[in-house]
Amino acid sequence: MTYAQLTGCAGRAADVVAGMSRVAVLAEPRIETCVGVVGALLAGVPAVLINPKSGASEMAHFAADAQPEALLLRPGADVPSAFRDRATLRIDLAAAPGAGSSVDEPSPEAPALIVYTSGTTGPPKGVVIPRRAIATNLDALADAWAWTDHDVVAHGLPLFHVHGLVVGILGVVRRGGTARHVGKFTVDAVAGALREDATIIFGVPTMYRRLAEAAEQSASVAHALARARLLVSGSAALPAAEHERLERSTGHRVVERYGMTETLINTAVRADGDRRAGFVGPPLGGVELRLLDDAGTPLKESDGDTIGEIEVRGPNLFLEYLNRPDATAEAMCDGWFRTGDLATRSADGYLRIVGRRATDLIKSAGFKIGAGEIEAALRDHASVDDAAVTGQPDPDLGERVVAWVVLREGKNASAGELIAHVADQLASHKRPRVVHFLTELPRNELGKVQKTRLVDGRAG
Repeated sequence: MTYAQLTGCAGRAADVVAGMSRVAVLAEPRIETCVGVVGALLAGVPAVLINPKSGASEMAHFAADAQPEALLLRPGADVPSAFRDRATLRIDLAAAPGAGSSVDEPSPEAPALIVYTSGTTGPPKGVVIPRRAIATNLDALADAWAWTDHDVVAHGLPLFHVHGLVVGILGVVRRGGTARHVGKFTVDAVAGALREDATIIFGVPTMYRRLAEAAEQSASVAHALARARLLVSGSAALPAAEHERLERSTGHRVVERYGMTETLINTAVRADGDRRAGFVGPPLGGVELRLLDDAGTPLKESDGDTIGEIEVRGPNLFLEYLNRPDATAEAMCDGWFRTGDLATRSADGYLRIVGRRATDLIKSAGFKIGAGEIEAALRDHASVDDAAVTGQPDPDLGERVVAWVVLREGKNASAGELIAHVADQLASHKRPRVVHFLTELPRNELGKVQKTRLVDGRAG
């Protein structure tokens, strides 16, 4: 689709939804989703992104909580039962173009998108993202990554999250470049996009692990990846082993970044910066970031070892949690957003994420331990394909470190061997006391491990 065609199709959608309070978009990985979102933005109508794979109860929650007046979706798509009492607007790419020019540019503070969180600690919360957050954040990323209209971004990320939609689609539209969504991630699809004209790949660690494996086995895949200008990973930490495998096969080291639904992208390794495994770079331009200790006092240390909770403020922040003033107030403090994420900071300002306070901070034998560094050490073992670390109550230690490990196909390792490996790599108090072996870790659509499902030696 050319920009002229996008203008006509999105203009028609804008003409239809103009004046509505909110409109939902069934965010399938299709071009109609992109047209619907751009149309809503043209009309100044907040777009509610709906995961098409959500269950009936989740759909009912989205419909009741956001109260969209209509649902935008492609021709032929089934209307979820929760939205059958709303107007249904089909995005017909062959229909006559619309004007889409009758609405003045809304205020930068006007809501642009409502994106629902994963709801791991209760019903999903609707994050209200203003237009200024999207605009300023995408411009800061363009500066960090030397991103221009000459770039072609390829990815297979979901379009109901900020990674895939805001960065991977709206980022391209703001630059005036080209987006190639491969529909569903496969090694062949990404390699094919790079052989054609893609210059930037967006992905998550599970995708890069598959790309690294394929590049080691196929010179054709390795050559395709070598053509990229940037390989960008987010949503979770990329293990050092995958960095090294990709560099050996392709000559590339992956650029990592750190963001959240409520903040968009906070930090990113610059295109011309030092690409260190496990580090997500310094704050983006315009973004303020600090680390707090357990007492809520900003840390002065930048020693790469002291763990603190990340707080962020800047134009990249969301407006509120929809219909949840209590949750909004709890998350904010004097303009700072409490992320719940834990990190260390190096002397030159690079952040290393070590996990979530709720699930990844383990207090054992008087020590504060970040699960992320133990996971990284486990993944460095030649037999380990994937790993997660949790804390479990212990009458003597307070909490004991528990590892959940997926072995590489055809490889073997005992629990004792892995425990000794971690003790050799890190301080001995960080070693796992228990190791569970699984065939796979439970992950969500963005590749994040769902640690609440790791119970009783199994993935629940």
